[in-house]
Amino acid sequence: MRTVTETRYLPVPDAVVGERADAALARMLGLSRTKAAELLSAGAVTMGGRTLAKSDRVDDGMLTVDLPGERDVSPEPEIPGGLVIAYEDDDVVVVDKPVGVAAHASPGWTGPTVVGGLVTAGVRVSTLGPPERQGIVHRLDVGTSGLMVVAKSDIAYSALKRAFKERTVEKIYHAVAQGHLDPTEGTIDAPIGRHPRSDWKFAVMQDGKASITHYEVLEMFPAASLLEIHLETGRTHQIRVHMTAMRHTLAGDITYGADPVLAKRLGLTRQWLHARELAFAHPAHGEEVRVTSPYPDDLAAALAVLRG
Repeated sequence: MRTVTETRYLPVPDAVVGERADAALARMLGLSRTKAAELLSAGAVTMGGRTLAKSDRVDDGMLTVDLPGERDVSPEPEIPGGLVIAYEDDDVVVVDKPVGVAAHASPGWTGPTVVGGLVTAGVRVSTLGPPERQGIVHRLDVGTSGLMVVAKSDIAYSALKRAFKERTVEKIYHAVAQGHLDPTEGTIDAPIGRHPRSDWKFAVMQDGKASITHYEVLEMFPAASLLEIHLETGRTHQIRVHMTAMRHTLAGDITYGADPVLAKRLGLTRQWLHARELAFAHPAHGEEVRVTSPYPDDLAAALAVLRG
């Protein structure tokens, strides 16, 4: 066994904004306040690139926490950031993105990115698009795992951007929502805009952008439901916002008001949401490319608790 460090990226819930860092961290990770203070004193907690002291107040944003522990260490992943290539040819690469990896660089983000990981691994991507996100045709949130396609050729970039705009790409997510949805199958058609009181959140807004989510319950548990979700549009936090609007917030999604007791019981430090399947017409020859991703360890463990 070796001592290794696990890095977690935690959105700060509204409920702890303004609290002392030791108290907020204790609540977010389910630790004692003493243990949280030890992590802060060791310089293991940062926010926006700034190391937090235990008496600092936390703002609305993202905490980066380095958690030491004893466990078996697997070989380093082939691609920096823990990315796995699920499909690749001369025109496209589909990556299986772990939680804690952003799609591309952005102001205030200092963690790993899909673009950076691919470039470091020597994977050539299209030069089209803004410099910090060349080849990127769609995105996944930092806190969401799963499949994401990146254009390698300029032809693929143009074709895939058009396909996403025209909604011909099939995007299938699996999610665990709190409670039981009634009906068990349906469509949520509700516009989404930026939350009026929080820059980090979104909400159903009358003047928001058109947003359409199709869902189906796959499995029910005493406290939650496993859903399959097809996105017709791709707004930021769309699934999280629509499920919250239905009063069935995703398990573990503390930012949008999920039950922290259930999240702790399931061992979740982020929302139970995974980009499970991605299908699109290949930009060069038109044949369908369909890729499926297994659940990552944290989501699979939470599901096992619900089933058990």
